[in-house]
Amino acid sequence: MYDLIGDIHGYASALKCLLRELGYQEQQGTWQHLERKVIFLGDFVDRGPEQVETVQIARRMVEAGHALAVMGNHEFNAVAWATPCTEQPGAFLRVHSDKNREQHDAFLVQIGEGSQEHLDTIEWFKTLPLYLELEGLRVIHACWHPQQFEALAPHLDQQTRIRTGSWPAVCTDGSEAFDAVETLLKGMEIPLPPGLHFKDKYGHQRSRTRTRWWHEGEQLTYRDLAMVPPSIIEQIPHEPVPAELQPGYDGSKPLFIGHYWMSGTPVLMTDQIACLDYSIAGEDPSRAKLCAYRWSGETRLSEENFVWVGREA
Repeated sequence: MYDLIGDIHGYASALKCLLRELGYQEQQGTWQHLERKVIFLGDFVDRGPEQVETVQIARRMVEAGHALAVMGNHEFNAVAWATPCTEQPGAFLRVHSDKNREQHDAFLVQIGEGSQEHLDTIEWFKTLPLYLELEGLRVIHACWHPQQFEALAPHLDQQTRIRTGSWPAVCTDGSEAFDAVETLLKGMEIPLPPGLHFKDKYGHQRSRTRTRWWHEGEQLTYRDLAMVPPSIIEQIPHEPVPAELQPGYDGSKPLFIGHYWMSGTPVLMTDQIACLDYSIAGEDPSRAKLCAYRWSGETRLSEENFVWVGREA
């Protein structure tokens, strides 16, 4: 049976507290449980003060057989940042712009950019699968999308890890492989009807919106599905969304995701989908949570199985 843990973002102290709450003990250099394993949902790094220790805890558990893990968008970005672009000498698969460095700088400072530990950690990130299809449950960082799995098939090995030679393809903005990875690790975006747009919280004009892709129903509108702040929702049209723009979820197994910076008391998205990202790295420490779900084989999830700790626990 599995204990699934959401985005940690470098808060190792909270992670250790949550592991204790779940009944794990640190023995022989790794955290372990007599009867259960952890599944990490990715996003170990960026933002928090204990990023190196967070990676060490997760990696040791995985390598000792006490945990599984999937890749988050922050691990993907970390690999791309550190991987040279062979076609452009001096360039990297993720552009070293000021914006991108600002997002990643805390990790680079803490681990020592270019150090042996940094390079070794990048190699471990490359071993993380994009998704897990296990007996009784599924795990992915942001969006379960079978059509995008098919698009990525040539670039993944049998363990759904990105093939060594495919990193340039999956990092090329605008390619089919890039768009597929963006969907799986950051969520599904759909274009608004032609000529329609809205302004985000930064004042930037947007013609696409991230969606609650798991919602199903007849005559769902763009406003029903848009993931935008309440102050913006009135800008989103109430026009019906074409069915082909929403994958929905087939519901054949419970699904666990992270990524979406939820807040408040953890609740289920549906009786078969749980998001475990409750903003441990959020701006308000009093509301920040590191969240887990204790799964014991049930086909219908229960909110009674959420377990969480605060940042200051």
